[in-house]
Amino acid sequence: MSKIIIYQVFTRLFGNRNTSRIENGTIAENGCGKLNDFDKKTLDAIRHLGVSHIWYTGVIRHATQTDYSKYGIPTQHPSVVKGKAGSPYAICDYYDIDPDLATRVDRRMHEFEQLVKRTHAAGLKMIIDFVPNHVARQYQSIAKPEGVVDLGQNDDKTQGFSPQNNFYYCPGCRFAPSFSVSDGALRAYEEVPAKATGNDHFDNAPGRNDWYETVKLNYGVDYYAGRVGHFDPIPDTWHKMLHILRFWAAKGIDGFRCDMAEMVPAEFWAWVTRQVKEEYPDLLFIGEVYNPAEYRRYIASGFDYLYDKVGMYDTLRHLTCSSDHVGAITGAWQAVDDIANHMLYFLENHDEQRIASRFFAGDGLKAVPALVTSVFMRQNPFMLYAGEEYGERGMDHEGFSGCDGRTTIFDYWNIDTLCRAAWNTLTADEKKLFKLTSRVLQFAQNDTLISEGDFFDLMYANPGLNRQYAFLRHYCNALLLVVANFDGQPADVNLTIPAHAFEFLGLDEKQASAVDVLTGAKMSFSLLPDQPLTVHVDGFSAVAYKMNCHRRGPMRSR
Repeated sequence: MSKIIIYQVFTRLFGNRNTSRIENGTIAENGCGKLNDFDKKTLDAIRHLGVSHIWYTGVIRHATQTDYSKYGIPTQHPSVVKGKAGSPYAICDYYDIDPDLATRVDRRMHEFEQLVKRTHAAGLKMIIDFVPNHVARQYQSIAKPEGVVDLGQNDDKTQGFSPQNNFYYCPGCRFAPSFSVSDGALRAYEEVPAKATGNDHFDNAPGRNDWYETVKLNYGVDYYAGRVGHFDPIPDTWHKMLHILRFWAAKGIDGFRCDMAEMVPAEFWAWVTRQVKEEYPDLLFIGEVYNPAEYRRYIASGFDYLYDKVGMYDTLRHLTCSSDHVGAITGAWQAVDDIANHMLYFLENHDEQRIASRFFAGDGLKAVPALVTSVFMRQNPFMLYAGEEYGERGMDHEGFSGCDGRTTIFDYWNIDTLCRAAWNTLTADEKKLFKLTSRVLQFAQNDTLISEGDFFDLMYANPGLNRQYAFLRHYCNALLLVVANFDGQPADVNLTIPAHAFEFLGLDEKQASAVDVLTGAKMSFSLLPDQPLTVHVDGFSAVAYKMNCHRRGPMRSR
């Protein structure tokens, strides 16, 4: 079994090579990536990077200011669309493909289906978004299968809450945001009665920092009465979401990344994942859950993996940007040790700031210790965001997004490093980071040390290490010693492997010849319990020495 390595692509941006880069530019001015940009050559290159799964972000039709009315696609009022391109998390038709991504808009679903086939032919598995908590304010499905009733079509809009309604309402109140929107629209946006806003804002006047372009879906939870659940009979929204999941699963995809999963009741997830997995047992559910107190409940409800954001990501980001003690990494993994294989590690995604931005580390190479630690430490999956492998900075003024260290999800744009990689004009440092990232991911993909091996944290036996994190991985006759240096200065690390590690892993005492899987450098070790060995590690770097080491007894799990 190989380790899962997910490559997130923001589909609209990935293949766009238009260099106009006009702030707040239209699709005609700035261009847009297409599904067909993911051709065999591109997908083979992604696979060769060491990737097993690709997450195509933003493929389902969402609110946009671009006019596709000539194709029978309803227009969206600009007052309730963020940016010219719009947020991919303001879904306006769960059964349709975003027309921006199509070479031929009238054949957009066919182009998606062909992408599924190409992705699988390249040896990759395919993940798409499922956005269950909220939809665009002007949701209207034109692609729903025959017999499907649209969301809200049969709602009783005189009720703020009803278990069988799809939305929450503010009866007698007009939608009236608490800020003015200057969008040049000739007519004001009308919504009466106002619907509750997606980020659990239940009055008619969301603010600028609310998800004002979305409306909250009703899963039978009465927020007006203090979050009381009404799940018997099964709420109508549950049935509609089950149908949507089955619709996309039937297209042959391999998993769903479920947006803001913790804002939807765990009772729904337990009900829906069981039914979907009865038909598609290998389908993955990846949940965006940020509350560690809820992790185990959502895993028990059918999620295969959850974001380890408030834990490992926050810890590694802080260590990359500060001089704090690396012992925090031990605390982060110990907090979820009982569910370790369900945690998804990452250093970037579309919500987070780019490592190389001035808001984070300012240099992608400074995160090498965090990368090696994240990928090599445990058996659980790792996710890489397109451009991270080159040190994409995310410091553009794209438009609605502004210059915030993130790659925009609202605007028509391109990703600088991806363009320059295609044109072979990367800098030396960008090439260096790409080469190292490839080696890390490829080793993780191809070596059972990472996908199946035991893990042993060496920090308790080395209390003198402040900025260097060390651990072992062991599988069958192979041992991997990893030391990650979070400090900018090179270090000769005096490291002790305790007798307990020899006992726990069944290691023999020996003189070992080792090779650094990251650089090919060779080194000899005296592998003895409680005896120090010295390992040199450059600043903001890591070593991962692999050696043969016979077990004395049967393999045990931690």
